[in-house]
Amino acid sequence: MDFSSRLLLLLEVIELGSFTKVSEQRNVDRSVISKHISRLEDEVGVRLLNRTTRSLSLTAAGNEMVNQAKLLRTLLNDTHRLAQNYHSEPKGVLRITSTAMFGRQYVQQAVLAFQQQYPEVDVELRLEDRFMDMVSEGFDIGFRIGKPKNSSLIIRKVARNRLLIVASPEFIEKHGEIKTIERLEALPAAVYAAPGLLIDKFTYFDGNKESKKLQLNVAYKVNDVEMITKTAVAGNMLAVVTAQMIENEILEGKLIPIMTQLHLDDFGTFYAVYPHRDAPIKTKLFIDTLKSIIGEDIPIWEKHIPNFDEMYGKQNRVEQSK
Repeated sequence: MDFSSRLLLLLEVIELGSFTKVSEQRNVDRSVISKHISRLEDEVGVRLLNRTTRSLSLTAAGNEMVNQAKLLRTLLNDTHRLAQNYHSEPKGVLRITSTAMFGRQYVQQAVLAFQQQYPEVDVELRLEDRFMDMVSEGFDIGFRIGKPKNSSLIIRKVARNRLLIVASPEFIEKHGEIKTIERLEALPAAVYAAPGLLIDKFTYFDGNKESKKLQLNVAYKVNDVEMITKTAVAGNMLAVVTAQMIENEILEGKLIPIMTQLHLDDFGTFYAVYPHRDAPIKTKLFIDTLKSIIGEDIPIWEKHIPNFDEMYGKQNRVEQSK
């Protein structure tokens, strides 16, 4: 490892917060990271980090070095990106991050198709539902629901992702037909929850087109969206899900859309996000590959839901747009 690589390693340690996290991400022993940082300190002749058993902090010199490391990383990334666009065929490494279920369903398909067409591109795919700093963690593309809060990222719409409410035939037989908001809110429901996040409220519009909130009666919280659908199939609870979460459960009669007259607000849109407007051609080509799998106008997952265009206020929205 040369001087510039050790300088970038220092930046990585600071951004991730510990030697241990860097060692886990790089799949090397923690002592290797520590030795390289010590070597960097020897090379510059000053202490860069204050180390305790529980934390790391930068010295004044270390803070200056980290600022230089950020400039170096930007320069190297920009140079590499520009060089990529001069290749006649995409090549190199493409690092992708995606939400877990969307990644397993569609990004994986796109990876296989993309590498078949562009064999000189190596792909790294990381599936995580947490938000991450794409720049500091070195990703070329991210796929997420909703526009990113980081306004410096470039965004490109991939597909819409509408809501529906589902229950199993057994659940409906047990509780009877569900016709009102009050009845819906009284029945047990499975919802997504993660540290600092609980998705148990959804927006709908009443007959006067006024925005209202639907509050689910939470009986089960889980941090895996696939478990929400499986729980609804099991028959003890209902669920509000996105169309992308539905595979063949409705086609096979395991789940039934309920309260379809309700005008639900859209949950969000899938976006591709990337750090630079002049992204390498491999980035743009991968997004095109994914969109060809999902579909341009109507996403493929809506085809799993018969007559979906007539449910949850969609028909009204189409008529109003004419």
